[in-house]
Amino acid sequence: MGRKKNKKNRLPRLGLLYLDYVLRFFDKSNFRGWPDKIETVVYHWGNDKKRFIEEVKRKKIDILIGNIPATAYETFREIARELPNVKFVPSLDSQFANKSKENVTRFAWKYKIPVPKTYIFYDKKKAWEFIETTDYPKIVKRSYGPSNYGGYFVHKVDSKEEAKELFNKKKYYPIYMQDFVPMSADIRVMLIGHKPVCAFWRRPPKGEWLTNTSQGGSMDYQDVPKEVLDLAVKVSKAANAEYWACDIAVGEDGKLRILECATAFAAFPYIRDWIGQYLIWKFSNGRFPLPNIPIYNWEELGKMDSSVLRTLRYITFGRYTPSYDGAYFLDKVKQDENGEYYLHELDKEYPMLNTYERKEEEWPSEIWNFQDRYGKSIKEVAFDSNGGLDSDESSQKPKKKKKKKKSKISKKEFKKVLKSVKGIGEKRSSKMMKRFSPEEITEMVKKTPGILQESFKWLKNKMVKELQEKL
Repeated sequence: MGRKKNKKNRLPRLGLLYLDYVLRFFDKSNFRGWPDKIETVVYHWGNDKKRFIEEVKRKKIDILIGNIPATAYETFREIARELPNVKFVPSLDSQFANKSKENVTRFAWKYKIPVPKTYIFYDKKKAWEFIETTDYPKIVKRSYGPSNYGGYFVHKVDSKEEAKELFNKKKYYPIYMQDFVPMSADIRVMLIGHKPVCAFWRRPPKGEWLTNTSQGGSMDYQDVPKEVLDLAVKVSKAANAEYWACDIAVGEDGKLRILECATAFAAFPYIRDWIGQYLIWKFSNGRFPLPNIPIYNWEELGKMDSSVLRTLRYITFGRYTPSYDGAYFLDKVKQDENGEYYLHELDKEYPMLNTYERKEEEWPSEIWNFQDRYGKSIKEVAFDSNGGLDSDESSQKPKKKKKKKKSKISKKEFKKVLKSVKGIGEKRSSKMMKRFSPEEITEMVKKTPGILQESFKWLKNKMVKELQEKL
């Protein structure tokens, strides 16, 4: 009887995931109070996958905690499948947005989260046509890479000439552009268990548009609107993330838009402590208490110098009790369009919640890894000054292209093929061809039909099968 009871109440074995050359988000000290040994495993890059998997198995790790950088994301998708009994925290699905700005956009599109209008091109001809005909200014971002922080890979272009010059110089791929949205500021919101635990404004220098503090922007913690917190909570819940951060643009038009979101973000040590305490609550089936983190705590903590905030550890808060004397902070009032709220009342609107288990992958790489599927070098997308594609395209292997042209049919004929499938009429075929070229549709139908079905919810398996037979 005793053995069964011990086994039932056994705490899971925790492991911290580290990677060579990557800054560590967590330390064992963030999990203060956990009674058992916390393992560590380090991924060494290169051909280290097999050894890494064997080490995790040998150490009998149940839960592996840590962020995965963009350049290792797809490898860890494979590793996670080789370790089906190991829980990754955050999950690989929750970390989908960490990999690229493209993934942030696709996540936002799926969950109808407001973002600046975004254009993503892997097809160089379509990219060229867009650059030639679109309105400016536009924002250009590097979508993939080892670092997307600090605003150093975000550019504003005011003309097609500037856009072409930028892409020729930077070789960004895919071409990722957004409509420029004038904004008064943006707001970073950090959440744990979908509860906002820190939020601050970032404002651009006078006459500038980038808000990053590394680019001269200023920041303050006061009076973050409730509607901003509500949007951040919505996004965190969509990601099903144990911890999360959003950058939310406050447009001059009064609208809110998500700029960035991820589980990988800079955080003060005391916030990482809070995350650690939340996680040991989550994994202990109630043996450890859920941390109490009052809403708008950051207004008071933000009055301290940042050098102090960087050294604070293990900050705790008591819960509201009416008998407390001089409860200045707890008696503070916030006001929005619906009236006034005491903070201890408003706090109830933002409970710290558990995440839920997903049995299937939400973002499987077979469907969503666009970069590796279409990822040719951006050198193939060089533009000349005369309004055409650069002639230096040797890496495209023109002989193979000629072979493809032999079987190429006209757009009119291709549309006729689409319309011949039961359930795909004039309107649906037009929408498909407006979004993708015949070549792209053909490739996806044959290799990755899930992409088409994600883009067109009405596209059933029977239709795909019929298309596969006809294409």
